[in-house]
Amino acid sequence: MNPPSSLREPQQIEFEIPEWLNQCLLDRSSDRHNEDNNLICLAFEFAYELHQKQYRKSGEPYIAHPVAVAGLLRDLGGDNITIAAGFLHDVVEDTDVTLEEIEERFGDRVRLLVEGVTKLSKFNFSSKTELQAENFRRMFLAMAKDIRVIVVKLADRLHNMRTLEHLKPEKQKRIARETRDIFAPLANRLGIWHFKWELEDLAFKYLEPEEYKKITNLLSERRSDREARLAKVAEILRDRLAKIGVNVVELKGRPKHLYGIYHKMQRQQKEFNEIFDIAGVRIIVDKNEDCYRALAVVHDAFKPIPGRFKDYIGLPKANLYQSLHTTVVGLQGRPLEVQIRTQEMHQIAEYGIAAHWKYKETGGSTFTKLTPEDEKFTWLRQLLDWQNDLKDAQEYIDSLKDNLFEDDVYVFTPKGDVIVLAPRATAVDFAYRIHTEVGNHMKGARINGRWSVLDRQLQNGDIVEIITSKNSHPSLDWLNFVVTPSARNRIRQWLKRSHREQNIARAKELLEKELGKSGLEAQLKSEPMQNVVARCNYQTTEDLLAGLGYGEITLNQVVNRLREAVKAQQVEKESEPEIELTPQTPVRDLNAHKNSKSPIIGIEGMLYYIAGCCNPLPGEAIIGVVTRNARGIAIHRQGCPNIEKVLGDRLIPVSWNSKDTNTRPHTYAVDIEIEAIDRVGMLRDILARLSDENINVLNAGVKTSFGKPALISLSLEVQDCQQLQCSIKKIRNMSDILNVRRLSELGGNC
Repeated sequence: MNPPSSLREPQQIEFEIPEWLNQCLLDRSSDRHNEDNNLICLAFEFAYELHQKQYRKSGEPYIAHPVAVAGLLRDLGGDNITIAAGFLHDVVEDTDVTLEEIEERFGDRVRLLVEGVTKLSKFNFSSKTELQAENFRRMFLAMAKDIRVIVVKLADRLHNMRTLEHLKPEKQKRIARETRDIFAPLANRLGIWHFKWELEDLAFKYLEPEEYKKITNLLSERRSDREARLAKVAEILRDRLAKIGVNVVELKGRPKHLYGIYHKMQRQQKEFNEIFDIAGVRIIVDKNEDCYRALAVVHDAFKPIPGRFKDYIGLPKANLYQSLHTTVVGLQGRPLEVQIRTQEMHQIAEYGIAAHWKYKETGGSTFTKLTPEDEKFTWLRQLLDWQNDLKDAQEYIDSLKDNLFEDDVYVFTPKGDVIVLAPRATAVDFAYRIHTEVGNHMKGARINGRWSVLDRQLQNGDIVEIITSKNSHPSLDWLNFVVTPSARNRIRQWLKRSHREQNIARAKELLEKELGKSGLEAQLKSEPMQNVVARCNYQTTEDLLAGLGYGEITLNQVVNRLREAVKAQQVEKESEPEIELTPQTPVRDLNAHKNSKSPIIGIEGMLYYIAGCCNPLPGEAIIGVVTRNARGIAIHRQGCPNIEKVLGDRLIPVSWNSKDTNTRPHTYAVDIEIEAIDRVGMLRDILARLSDENINVLNAGVKTSFGKPALISLSLEVQDCQQLQCSIKKIRNMSDILNVRRLSELGGNC
């Protein structure tokens, strides 16, 4: 079936409209018209019009993609809003249509879904990692408002993976890797298993093509033997279940997907011929009690393998998956996995959240946000809890991958409440999962009634009791074994806060000795102190005190500038500039040198050098000093302590040449010191951020002490102050960084 004639143009390539969509278009023009069909048809026609003359890499009209996505959403049982969003999910990104226009035409719910899956491709980011991280942040925030956002995105990704062969190999691998790391685990978290399996298999096809072909061929060669063996097992079980009166809705063999077999081979370091349970049997019955009766039959017919039974009916997975899993010794001595579930459980196992599309309306046109009783979204609430704490893009992506993996651990509180944690979680992870203050004041833990070391990995069914004390606090070594992002971030926050408070206290002690204890608090809140804060490039007085305590700025600088500000206030004058030129200072017209090719304007033809005491950078206010030796003019930062006593006749007003046309950019040496939580790979991760900024590292040194933060000294080559600021900001955003300062006698931030 071709598009309606009203939508066709002679130059367009025709494409086949699926039968379900054609029926919607026909129904709209008949007596069977309804509101839902109308929204779907309008969305299709709008998308069709916008995507005209757009084509995919395969050569087919672009509209074929949104039509396919909408079809996948319909097959999942999506409502008219979800299907409409499937048609429109690319229009904001690929056309000039705005989100406001989407809302005006199709309502705020459709807009929310479209906005949630729209990439930030029209914005500028310093790296692809930052772009990827910000796209995921937006998507998860939108998911918290309406979980259908991620279902639309999964359908979009699945169809893109199905047509990936038309892209370049490097792009195929990048998309496939992101699919395996992020989107397949997301499908698992939502319980949409048939999406998960296909996404994993398609990613496997492009990431390990040789292994994919090998396993495909091996499975094909042994298919007849496997099917015959499974048919015999099914016959035995069906007869036995019929004898005890269990109604079997479905009983058939279930082959494992390709990536599942490959992953098991890698995990267990085995060859294909050593993997026996490459297929299983699924039994679907009517009622819950029939599941356990069927289990008894399976264990009576075949010998169960110890330790291979899991009851996900009594203890469902976080995505509400329910089933009984058991592995038995089947025919010919081969292990055989058997799954037993009801029809309702099977629907949820296959379609997950899409099996019931449960939403609660709030009297208007918006859906309620996630609530504590929405247990199936616990993992999403946890993502939202910590994602804002991770400002660094690479850390965010890494934590996201770790947090999305399956095989959660289920443990209990002493009251019997179930707590879901990541694999290898410890009692410290458990404590922070209960509450931040419980973790921050944790003294010890009892596991199953016995005192336990804090780094012991919890197992399914453990009963964990946390012992707290007011005097207890997090230890630096906890970061070596906690695995949940929330626990790791809470510990980091406490260490940073504690470290900051110690620096502020140290700074107050220094100021008390210099200014006297009496009235210190009043002085800290005074107008002169606020002037000092601004002059030293800090945001608040606490920031200034923390910098003073850490050594970022010297006591003499703070005290001298405070006294200057107080004196200025007393004579009712404005604060003096950082460098006050005396009448003897030679006056030069810097505008006269606007066409100069020199990096510094005001000293053309003169010998000069950059002062090592303050290492000024382009973008900072500078001043020249005539030296008494033969080295020429020394270029200092304005405010450098070393020029405060220099006579005015030796000072020369200079500035950076913003129009320097030198083809090879000048670079300037600058030293920074980083205080960080000591961990493996810390220096490597910092250097990676600097590499992203195209900054060369001349020298690096690390000092570590047991139980104390690491001190990392770096000598960098930068082009200007802005590049240094950007790099320092990126490093500060890393969660393990306690402080970053620029080393010089001047101190202070760039």
